[in-house]
Amino acid sequence: MKLAMIGLGRMGGNMVKRLTGAAHEVVVYDVDQGLTQTLANELPHTVAAESLQDLIHQLPIPRSIWIMLPHQFVDSTIDALLQAGLEAGDLIIDGGNSNYKEGQTRGARLAEQGVLFADCGTSGGVWGLQNGYSLMIGGEKEAIDRLAPALTSLASDNGKGWGHMGPVGSGHFVKMVHNGIEYGMMQAFAEGFELMQAKEEFALNMHQISRVWQHGSVVSSWLLDLTGDALERDGNLESLSDWVDDSGEGRWTVNEAIDLGIPTPVLTLALQMRFRSRQRDTFAGKILNAQRAGFGGHAIKAANEDLAS
Repeated sequence: MKLAMIGLGRMGGNMVKRLTGAAHEVVVYDVDQGLTQTLANELPHTVAAESLQDLIHQLPIPRSIWIMLPHQFVDSTIDALLQAGLEAGDLIIDGGNSNYKEGQTRGARLAEQGVLFADCGTSGGVWGLQNGYSLMIGGEKEAIDRLAPALTSLASDNGKGWGHMGPVGSGHFVKMVHNGIEYGMMQAFAEGFELMQAKEEFALNMHQISRVWQHGSVVSSWLLDLTGDALERDGNLESLSDWVDDSGEGRWTVNEAIDLGIPTPVLTLALQMRFRSRQRDTFAGKILNAQRAGFGGHAIKAANEDLAS
């Protein structure tokens, strides 16, 4: 099929490569025109668009346009596409990490103009080019059926790694929960390895343990594979800080759990630990120390004292 890709960063660019590798034709556009031209020159079945209007003119009707951008740029891009000549029957796919509620709003707004909308949760990261992606897509059946050839080519395991989740919003909702689970799994590995490293009398080899667990263990996983790879490169991970960012999906997952009254203690605490990773000298810790010193006379460290001592 022929479709367009807007946003040619690490995810969008690799998705174009996977699509064109399966002989799909892709019209590519990025605000960085140098990136657009480079990709079009390097890949077969790829044509550069100089503008969104040019992109629309190069697509067969009805058009299919995949947006692979940070969620804060999706609405402005949709508005620009409408102004550039998008028509009833055309299809927009948001493949970034948008909040599912934003997707529902976008879908309703576009439906008023007869434009189809699909929200596609995309997992696989930079490894998706080689291994394929896990795609969770929401939208009307008409939209999904039209997009199915591209989804099958993008998906992992010979096309098995995608599924129609339900109506608009459901794709990003499932991806949101997926990322919340991911937070919990990552935190569990982090705590377990730290516990083993602290058992100094055994002088455990973290890299060796990660490799042993990769074979036959019930905790074997891609996350464990990545852990083992990192430990092989740097056994004590001295080149890394312990500051951990979050991209929003974990927060959305916890908020949804609160709204629905569903207990998610592991996912919630995993998110909270990411917040804790960004703090060194916390006021809360000082309050705790003040209380301990007050009621029990416990020894506490001064502000300028070596924290490791």
